[in-house]
Formats: sequence, C-alpha cells, structure tokens
Amino acid sequence: MKTNPGRFFEDYRLGETIVHAVPRTLSGGERALYHALYPARGALYSSDDFARACGLPASPMDDLIAFHTVFGKTVPDISLNAVANLGYAEGRWLAPVWPGDTLRSESTVIGLKENSNGKSGVVWVRTRGLNQRGEAVLEYVRWVMVRKSRATPAPDPVVPDLQSAVPASALVVPPGLDFRNYDFALAGEPHRWGDYRVGEQIDHVDGVTVEEAEHMLATRLWQNTAKVHFDATFRDDGRRLIYGGHVISLARTLSFNGLANAQMIVALNGGAHANPCFAGDTVKAWSEVLDRADTAARGVGALRLRLVAVKQGAAPFALKGADGKYLPEVLLDLDYWALVPV
Repeated sequence: MKTNPGRFFEDYRLGETIVHAVPRTLSGGERALYHALYPARGALYSSDDFARACGLPASPMDDLIAFHTVFGKTVPDISLNAVANLGYAEGRWLAPVWPGDTLRSESTVIGLKENSNGKSGVVWVRTRGLNQRGEAVLEYVRWVMVRKSRATPAPDPVVPDLQSAVPASALVVPPGLDFRNYDFALAGEPHRWGDYRVGEQIDHVDGVTVEEAEHMLATRLWQNTAKVHFDATFRDDGRRLIYGGHVISLARTLSFNGLANAQMIVALNGGAHANPCFAGDTVKAWSEVLDRADTAARGVGALRLRLVAVKQGAAPFALKGADGKYLPEVLLDLDYWALVPV
C-alpha cells in the first residue's frame, strides 16, 4: 500500500519527533495572496520603506504567513484525521521570515490522553518552524482531538503542564527594530502603547462574510490537507469546516481598526476555536487589553491582547455564558503579545 491514510490516535508515541514533508520557499506571491484574502494592512508588512525606517532591512513576511506555512506542513502528520483542533499555547516568533526563506516543520509529541468513549484521543505536540539554515523562526504547542481507527489499549495519560502565558521577558524582538522614528500617519492611527489601558475593550466595528471559494484558496495556499476542510462527505452535516487559521487571520485583519499600530505578533499565549465557522458566516472581532510590558528595544512596547472573533448575532463583548462555556456565536478566543510603538 503506497497511499497514506494519515495517523490515528493509536499511531502516536510520547517523545517521538516527526519531521514533516515538503519545505516551502516563500516569496512576494504569498504576501500578495495573503493581503488579498484578508486583506492585511499592517504598514510594517506592507512597505519596505516603512520597515527600513523602523530599523529592519526590508519588510518581513507577515507573522501569520509564517504561522500558516509552518502549521500547514504539520497537518498530514498531526491533524489529517482530526475531529477538532482544540488549542494553542507557548507560541513564540523567534526570528523574522524574509522573502526567499525556505520553511520546514518538525513536531515532538509531548502529551497523549485517550477520550472516555474509546473512539478518539487528544494529542499534544510542540512544533518548530525552521528556515533553510536550520534556525528556528517559530515554535508553539497545540493539541488536537484525533480519531482512532481500531480498538487498542489506552496509553497512560500524559497531559503537559503548559504556561498560561509567555512571560514578557521571553518575547523575542527582531534585531534592529526601533520605533523611535515611527510614522503614525503612514501607519494609519495615532494610538501609542501608552494610550491603551489594561481592561480596555475595543470593538473593531467591521465585518467580513466568509466565502467558500476564499476559504478553499487559503487552505490550499498553506497546503493544509485536513479532510474536514475539503471533503464535504467527511462531516455528518455535509459541510466543509472553515480552517481555524482563516478565522485567525480575518480577525487579526479586522483588528486593524483600533489596533493599527500593533505591528508584530511575537507570542501566542493561548487560543481556542470555540465554535465551528462555515461559509456564509459573517465574522466580526473585538479585543481586550490584558497586559502591557516594556521591551529592551528602542521605542518598542508590548501589549498582551485578547482577540475574539464572533459571528452575526453576537452581543457586544460577550464571550461566555453563566455555565462558563463559550457562547455559540463565539468563533475564536486568541491571547497574544504584539509589539507597539511607545
């Protein structure tokens, strides 16, 4: 048998490292498609001149382009037979990705726990994205519920102890980044690091209706092969599930209205795809400021932000019900650190 049905829960072993196939060289083509799909407007990722004024040699690839590329490599080995992608933790962007860089991925299994129904289990992996020089550019933990293909004895459960947030002291600021000459007019908003207060909530106002064709293009762009995104017969309801990363990028782009100067994502503290998204849903977003921190870089501060994506009918700033569960209109709850001019 030469075809690959993908891994099932019983195929994973604690501590094994999986080298994922098909490295990818990134170019301006990925950037153009990314900006067309969402459409991203961060000045640092749009203009070489703006990036040079901020101390960088040129405009790097968008932070989420790096994430989607690294994530997509892992899908055939980690989530091809997934029921759901459950969450993220301990994510850090470790170095900028430049046009011409080639990225590959590898994942280490750090946790396994079979579900009580005996038909599926949760797999925790720590993934690293590496460039052509073998340098780590991105790392994160995610956990996925994966189907079982046959009855096998349950492994001893191992649930990793993960940080609730990446410490501000562990944030990696790109070498040379300097926001002292930051051009707020060109960036699109005047709001500085000091203008945001902990607990502040921001309604990003705008919305985007998800189209099937755009989702399919995005998922193919990142070479994400998860069956739930492509095969309408794979789910009982006959609907293709929108890739969670597509929702992340939509919400991040919508947050420009109010957070235009949150230029670079440098850490992913946690995240949950709270409810499924389907074509026809209209995605809106709001943010909450969770923390602020200084950095050693000149003119650069860090904001810890909660980014929430919701669909039509959601009440303003509503997240969970009295039972502690996410409201049905909530699609995404993402906790991240971003670099902002002071």
